[in-house]
Amino acid sequence: MHLVKNGILVGCLALLGLTTGCQRTGGDCWEDAKTGSRHISRGVKSFGGKCGDSRSVQNASDFYCYDENGNLVPMPVGQDFVPISDQPMSDEVAMADFVARQPSQIPGDPGSSIPGIESFRDPATMPELAGTFRNISFEYNSYLIRGDDNSETIRKVSNYMNSHPNTYIFVEGHCDERGAEAFNLALGARRSNAVRNDLLANGVNPDNVFTISYGKERPLVMESHEEAWSKNRRAEFKVYQK
Repeated sequence: MHLVKNGILVGCLALLGLTTGCQRTGGDCWEDAKTGSRHISRGVKSFGGKCGDSRSVQNASDFYCYDENGNLVPMPVGQDFVPISDQPMSDEVAMADFVARQPSQIPGDPGSSIPGIESFRDPATMPELAGTFRNISFEYNSYLIRGDDNSETIRKVSNYMNSHPNTYIFVEGHCDERGAEAFNLALGARRSNAVRNDLLANGVNPDNVFTISYGKERPLVMESHEEAWSKNRRAEFKVYQK
């Protein structure tokens, strides 16, 4: 009973402060009350797992909006829309979700015979490797490896790794600029793991292949159009040889 009375007293004092403090009008106080009510309502819905402003982006067109002139334009990069479907993307096997055997050593760790990623080189700077370790490209919002060019690259890298057992690689996962940072980091990880899984399926030693995701942090092309985005959706290789 004392708690109820104290609560009523505090509420009355707060209401009195709102109506008299800072010489605010009754209309101002009513608008504040409505605003506070809306925020409380949104907080309760979010706590219960409901968020009216959040949505899953289903296709590329969802990254466009209409400007004040009615023209369809790209969504501002700062918008944190998540470009992922709640359902699996087609009935294909999501190989990136397959957990292959992890390497027995972590590069750069104390006691590891393999240095950190800073010692791995870009194969594009190594003439003897540039034609083998080419980038793997991905379709929009996908981590599935498709296309003859990608398959040929996987085959060449696998053959080289199998015939050069002292070669170690990092597979880097990259994304284009659209979408939330956290989602792109996860998508980049799935892309790098998909490449690793394909290499291991071709007989490459799991101890020689490591993965890392950079999400959208390291684009190849600093532009905002489909041609640039297609080049930024990729997996890159970095190579270290003992």
